[in-house]
Amino acid sequence: MADTFQFELVAPERLIYSDQAELVVVPGAEGEFGVLPGHAPLISAVRTGIVEVFEYPAVKSKAKFFVAGGFAEVTAERCTVLSAEAVPVNEIDRDEVKQRLEQAELDLRDAQGDAEKSKAEAAVALARAMLDAAGG
Repeated sequence: MADTFQFELVAPERLIYSDQAELVVVPGAEGEFGVLPGHAPLISAVRTGIVEVFEYPAVKSKAKFFVAGGFAEVTAERCTVLSAEAVPVNEIDRDEVKQRLEQAELDLRDAQGDAEKSKAEAAVALARAMLDAAGG
């Protein structure tokens, strides 16, 4: 069994990260799961949260990314996370996200109908999660 596997994080507009990894923790729809070299194949929905790449066995964090849901495909040699939105945690602009949250809250207050309300609620939840990922 190899010591590493290929990990890629992809957003619609670009490849966010691509490197060899020893351990990756993904926020799966049914709970976080860890991927190690030789992992059994699986496809999982990904919930909003943090994908973290670790150096193993020292279990030292190598990279952290905020993801806004998506899908993960895992094989013995590769893990690919496809997300609608992904950003390195250390690049989150808290002021920009606060403005995004304020706008989403205004949109929620002014929402007309179930579809608009649902969309605005999702935007509020996403902005709050992104603020949490950036440290509050």
